[in-house]
Amino acid sequence: MINLVSGGAGFIGRHLIEKLLNLNERVICIDNFSSGSKVNAERWGSNPHFDLLEHDITEYIDLKIDRIWHLACPASPYHYQKQPILTSKINFLGTYNLLKLANKYNARFLFTSSSEIYGDSGNEEQNENFYGYLNPVGKRSCYGEGKRIAESLCFDFYRHNNTDIRVARLFNVYGPNMSRNDGRVISNFICQALQGKEINIYGDGSQTRSFCYISDIISGLLKLMNSSYIDPINLGNPYQEICIKNLAKLIINKIDPSLDLKFKFSSLPEGDPKMRKPNILNAKKFINWEPLINLNSGLEYTINYFKNVFK
Repeated sequence: MINLVSGGAGFIGRHLIEKLLNLNERVICIDNFSSGSKVNAERWGSNPHFDLLEHDITEYIDLKIDRIWHLACPASPYHYQKQPILTSKINFLGTYNLLKLANKYNARFLFTSSSEIYGDSGNEEQNENFYGYLNPVGKRSCYGEGKRIAESLCFDFYRHNNTDIRVARLFNVYGPNMSRNDGRVISNFICQALQGKEINIYGDGSQTRSFCYISDIISGLLKLMNSSYIDPINLGNPYQEICIKNLAKLIINKIDPSLDLKFKFSSLPEGDPKMRKPNILNAKKFINWEPLINLNSGLEYTINYFKNVFK
C-alpha cells in the first residue's frame, strides 16, 4: 500500500506518517514547507518505506499511489492570515490536483476539513447537517471558505467520477510536536507560561472550545480511511468543553501552581466563534470512533513535550 501524505511535514502529518510507518506501510510525503517543518519530515530519511518530495500541490504531480491523505494547508490563523491567497490556492487548486491524481489511479482520497466550515453557530454544538454561518469576505475566509470549496470539489468528483472520497472535519487538535510558534491557543498558553510571560487572551476568555488530543485524531483518520463511510464526519472531543480563560488557568496550574502570571486581554479576532463543540454521533455509529484521552492527560503530555523544547 503506497500512501501519499500532503502536508506531511506539519503537526498532524508528522503523527500520521509515524503511525503509517509503524504499520509497515509505504509513505510518500509532499510538502512545500510554507508552514510545516522540514525537520519533521527528514526524521524518517533513513526509513526505506519513506520518501520526501518538496512540492507545491498547487502544481499537479503524477505519482502512482493507492491512498491520498490530503492534510496540506496552513491550519492556524497566524499562518493562514499571513498567506491568505496561498491558503485559498492550496484549498482549491491543491485539492483539485490531488483529486485528479486519485481519480487517475483509483486511489482512496481522505480530505482533512475543519470545524471552521461551520463558522459561528452561537451556543449550539456543531453536527454535520449544520451548513454554517460564515463570513465569505472576512480575514478568516481564505481558510473556512477554502475548506468548504474543497469539500465541494470532493463531492463533485465523487458524483461525476465515482472518486473514492472521505471527508473528516477536525476540531481543535493539540498534542506533542506542535510548533512553539504555531499560533494556536494551547501552544500559546503553554509557551507563555513556561517562559513566565503574561498570558494573552483574546476577548474576555468566555468563548469555549473542545480540544482533541492528536492520538485520538490519528485513530479517527485511520478508521475513516478504512471505512466505507462517504459523508463528512466530525472528529473531535465533545466531552470537556472549556472556556478559554479557564483553559489558561488549568495550564498554569499544571505547569506550576505557584506561578503568578497576569492575563492580557486583547481584542477578539474577527470571526472568532463563541463556541466550538462537535457532535460525534455519526463517528461513533459509522466508524466506531470516539476520543479516549481526556484534557487533563493530554495537556500533561503536551506540557512535558514543551518543557523539553525549552530546556
